[in-house]
Amino acid sequence: MQVFKYPARETWTTLLARPVFDSTSLFETVQKILDDVKKRGDKAVKEYTKKFDKVSLDAIEVTKEEIAEAEKLISVNLRQAIEMARRNIWKFHSEQQQDLPEIQTSPGVYCWQKAIAIQKVGLYVPGGTAPLFSTVLMLGIPAQIAECKEVVLCTPPNKGGKIHPAVLYAAKIAGVHRIFKIGGIQAIAAMAYGTESVPKVYKIFGPGNQYVTAAKQLVSLSDVAIDMPAGPSEVEVIADETANPAFVAADLLSQAEHGADSQSILITVSEKLVEPVLEQIKIQLEQLPRKEFAQKALENSKIIVLKTLEEAVEMTNDYAPEHLIIATRYFMGVAANIVNAGSVFLGNYSPESAGDYASGTNHTLPTNGYAKAYNGVNLDSFIRKITFQQITQEGLTNLSNAIILMAENEELVAHSNAVKVRLEQEDEEDLESRHRRY
Repeated sequence: MQVFKYPARETWTTLLARPVFDSTSLFETVQKILDDVKKRGDKAVKEYTKKFDKVSLDAIEVTKEEIAEAEKLISVNLRQAIEMARRNIWKFHSEQQQDLPEIQTSPGVYCWQKAIAIQKVGLYVPGGTAPLFSTVLMLGIPAQIAECKEVVLCTPPNKGGKIHPAVLYAAKIAGVHRIFKIGGIQAIAAMAYGTESVPKVYKIFGPGNQYVTAAKQLVSLSDVAIDMPAGPSEVEVIADETANPAFVAADLLSQAEHGADSQSILITVSEKLVEPVLEQIKIQLEQLPRKEFAQKALENSKIIVLKTLEEAVEMTNDYAPEHLIIATRYFMGVAANIVNAGSVFLGNYSPESAGDYASGTNHTLPTNGYAKAYNGVNLDSFIRKITFQQITQEGLTNLSNAIILMAENEELVAHSNAVKVRLEQEDEEDLESRHRRY
């Protein structure tokens, strides 16, 4: 890791630059595959699966027998761990359910809001170098709570044409309805456009490599919604002299092992912490099976020493990390000033991996600085909120002057007429009523 001590403020932006690949350079290649799948459906999907995943498939949908077999192939201990994670994720996300009750904004004007599930959602879970069954839980459980009518999951098969059994088991308990052995660009295309086998969905969720990211960006222009812009994973640690160097090193490495394009940042106000952390990184790195990935990521990672925690907070809000760990004496006070982060972990005993797996919060989070404008996946990601209003004659009369004046000043006369015709009808009905009375 590179070490920077007391950098000038004008260098912060350059210092915090991420090792980001420009996915727009892939757009032409990705668009061709998207168009081909849109045109030829399952046939194109199978051809690209053979080309990119090196496996020929007769059928791309996972069968009930394969799902039943998967449950037998994973250990009892792992099933119990997945179940604990499921319960916590369910508990945290189910508490996010809320409707806005009917309120009267002015006499005779009643408004309310109703949460309705997105009917069809697609979940993408990468295969790559690790079976990310935790991502199945993070995406499938909120969709289940929201009561989405059709939940489709796509994930690439291995060279034997199989899906990792833990992924299938997680999909089963997370309420996924259909699972397909499709990865990469072709998976995004299949869910965005629909094929003979894969239903078209209304919104696509999930992380992926730069090709998947580019595909999601392109289909979101006109065909389907997506959860958020995604990129390589990242973590930042804010630490003072009370931080444990071994804990800090472990947290930095836990993100670095995701892949060569991941990034880990340590911002500390204790210069004495730097060497112990570097020493711990060296020791722990040797024990990692994914050492090569972590080493490559550490080349893009940094330790930055600042004078004050106020500066650390300011730099953090500029960086807007996906994951933020605050390992300081007064971590609640520091956290109160954080405004840009995907998910925050407080104190020496809150590792980022807890949020990745089992604490209950969602690990599908904005990266690449998008935490300045996006939040992570939550229950709201799977629902739409529709507003309703009922206005009485009295209510419309009370609003009429404001509506007519505003509409006519915007030169939208038909808008004002929609109110006027109702008022005129009301006047005529009143007049007829008086005539009948006499």
